[in-house]
Amino acid sequence: MRKFLLGLAAVALIFYFVREPLLGGIGSYLVQAEEPQKADIVLVLAGDGHGNRIRKGGDLVRQGYAPKVLVSGPGNVYGLHECDLEIPFAVRAGYPESYFIHFENNANSTREEARDAVRELRRMGVHRLLLVTNDYHTRRATRMYREEAPELEIITVAAPDADFSAHGWWKNRQGRKTALYEWMKTVASWFNI
Repeated sequence: MRKFLLGLAAVALIFYFVREPLLGGIGSYLVQAEEPQKADIVLVLAGDGHGNRIRKGGDLVRQGYAPKVLVSGPGNVYGLHECDLEIPFAVRAGYPESYFIHFENNANSTREEARDAVRELRRMGVHRLLLVTNDYHTRRATRMYREEAPELEIITVAAPDADFSAHGWWKNRQGRKTALYEWMKTVASWFNI
């Protein structure tokens, strides 16, 4: 029993000294973002209640990377579509309404959103896409969109998140919740759950 306790103490001590790089690696794995490039359109994914994604999409149009932003908007917010809330938010933040295209859908997950959005992107004749989502969501979203549309060139651009940092997510409660939730979704997606 004494050897077991000493071994456990040694493992705990080692973990203590390597915790920051280890936890940083766990957070970094979730982030798979690229630098923006010229594209046919920006697609802003739903699910951000703080406006980071829609502002990033507006910035990309303002900087000349694409002519328009397709704003995904599932219809599950008090009977409204999310895009009906996001676009006025962006306009109040100083972006012209002409930047944005409403894309109402009924998706309940990133995978369902990918299916619906890819159908619309194909209808629009899009070949190169800037996919915008929060940094912690980039790896999973990129994989799902590339699986759904291997013919599209997809460049994933991360929108910042005030509560999540790949190398410091464990330092605040919301960051811990975000990392845990995204990891649960990531593992579930590996098994198509």
